[in-house]
Amino acid sequence: MPAFDHFDDDDQYPRPNRHSEDDLQRFRELLRNGEKDINSAEALEEIIQFYFEHEQFEEALSFTERLLSFEPYSADAWQRKGMILNNLVRYDEALACYDQAVAFNPADADIYVNRAMALDNLNRLDEALESLERALEFEPVHEEALFLKGVALEKQDRFEEAVACFRRILTINSDNHDAWYELGYCYDFLDQLEESVKCYNEHLNRDPFNTNAWYNRGIVLNRIGRFAQAIESYELALAIKEDFPAAYYNMGNAYANLGQLQEAIKAYKQTLELEPTDVPAWHNLGNAYEGLGRYKDAIESFTMALFHDDSHYESYFGRGCSYDALDDSKKALADYIRALSIFNEYPELWYARADAEYNLGRYPDCLSSYRMVLKLDPNNAEAWFDFGDTLQELGRTGDALDALGRCLALTPSFAPAIYSKGKALLFSGQKQSALACFKEAFTLDPGLRKGFVAEYPSLAISKDFSRLLKK
Repeated sequence: MPAFDHFDDDDQYPRPNRHSEDDLQRFRELLRNGEKDINSAEALEEIIQFYFEHEQFEEALSFTERLLSFEPYSADAWQRKGMILNNLVRYDEALACYDQAVAFNPADADIYVNRAMALDNLNRLDEALESLERALEFEPVHEEALFLKGVALEKQDRFEEAVACFRRILTINSDNHDAWYELGYCYDFLDQLEESVKCYNEHLNRDPFNTNAWYNRGIVLNRIGRFAQAIESYELALAIKEDFPAAYYNMGNAYANLGQLQEAIKAYKQTLELEPTDVPAWHNLGNAYEGLGRYKDAIESFTMALFHDDSHYESYFGRGCSYDALDDSKKALADYIRALSIFNEYPELWYARADAEYNLGRYPDCLSSYRMVLKLDPNNAEAWFDFGDTLQELGRTGDALDALGRCLALTPSFAPAIYSKGKALLFSGQKQSALACFKEAFTLDPGLRKGFVAEYPSLAISKDFSRLLKK
């Protein structure tokens, strides 16, 4: 609520309203009629205060002009005018008034504080900080100046300096709940998450009905991995403010992180009741359905996300995965291709596309997609294996051995890659080397013997391989 916070001690505001609205109407009529009965600064100040408190700022401004006609050199009057103009979103004019007030009283810390607010509203943060520093020169423990300085520093991502301001406030007044809140915010950005939670707790001990504090606390707890506590925090935020879609959404994420997908679905649906066009909520609802194996519901949810934002590549990806799970590789591939047309530097998307192309027998395209995966993620051992294994199946032995070698350099004991290498060596006529690979693979994973017998029934009964299969 607007209030005159920074007047001199001999002008204490707010005062009791001694004038009724009938009195104020009479004052206005007198002014309109050109009467000179209202020559009292005190009466004008009360009229101004009344209109300011009732947020009738244009009326307050007109009476302030009248006051200034009586007191053109009054720093307080110029400051009052600046505060009214600030509330009228006329920040440049407000700043000019504060500058005039400073000219008449250059040692008043409160004027510099209000001046800083106008500069902040004009996004002139460096100048706002300079004005606050001037205020602190005159009053080093000015709580509001310190607080506004901390907030301005936050806006410049200077969180460590902001922390120093809020800590300074708490040495003056340990019950300043706003300082505790801002400290929680700063520590979150500084990745000092436990400290952030402690500060939000301190704030909530003093202001337990602050919805945003409960919500922010939940966000930090979620980042720490304390999902159950995060859910409790979101629930408390929602107990205070039921129509808080972001709290429902993040509560859904916390439930999903706990693997409680049914509860996550309920939370996402509550988000969407309040925000039907919330794309992340539709997307995460799709993810939850996919996690439960409800692929048709997942497809519907991803489709709704895309209805509201057809550039949301993550939902094309999610829907493609659901189509894949339903063995509809053609539709899956179409979604992967669309997603990659929007964002083509996502290795997992290229990987999914490669698998879909493999399933559709589009082997040259599949190999190209694997190459893209490996270009973006050269240490992806699994992708090197699938790339090499596909090359091996296509009879490109040399390329297959190179790719499988890259896989095994990253994961030397990966039995499927050793087994596939053995097949490539066998195909190229390197029987003894192949035998060595098969022996190592069967030792690491005895279950591979069965696959070998099914794939090479004639070799399985030969002298060399039959001995290998018995071990």
